[in-house]
Amino acid sequence: MKWIVTEIDGKVASIAADYRHFADIAARIAAHSPDAVERIETRKITTDELVELGKTLRWEDLCLYGSKFQKSVWKALFDLAPGLYSYSDLAALVENPQGVRAVAHAVALNPVAYVIPCHLIVPKESVDKIHEIRRSAEATLFRGSDLYLLDSISVGEYAYGPAAKLELIKKQLAK
Repeated sequence: MKWIVTEIDGKVASIAADYRHFADIAARIAAHSPDAVERIETRKITTDELVELGKTLRWEDLCLYGSKFQKSVWKALFDLAPGLYSYSDLAALVENPQGVRAVAHAVALNPVAYVIPCHLIVPKESVDKIHEIRRSAEATLFRGSDLYLLDSISVGEYAYGPAAKLELIKKQLAK
């Protein structure tokens, strides 16, 4: 899979497998004066290059367009320790436990694939199943690894399909 990286003045504004975010970014830039932006660039990278890019980017290296709430959700995602989380878990992290649907909507609008790891959000039933399997697997040789669990759970929806989501989860958890 190829990923399209869009940068504005050297900061990453979007990483996607298509140009879905590009029109929104262009519309937001159009609202600024012509002098506000010096350079807009796009390039294609592989999934392995995306993983490497994800290791080096800091929050300050991103140029994100979204509401204050969306940015707070994206920041919480960005700061997550590698692992699988439910929307309820993420809603609690952003101190909005009643706003699970709003959090899910913000996650769905994430413009920076992998770097802001929305792929780590899976259905609550899957997180519960992982906890149950971990408890029963405590004494097995699989203890401490979540990778073996991925084929037994639903990873949920993803803009680029469940296979792409599963691939990104495996790459991130294999660290």
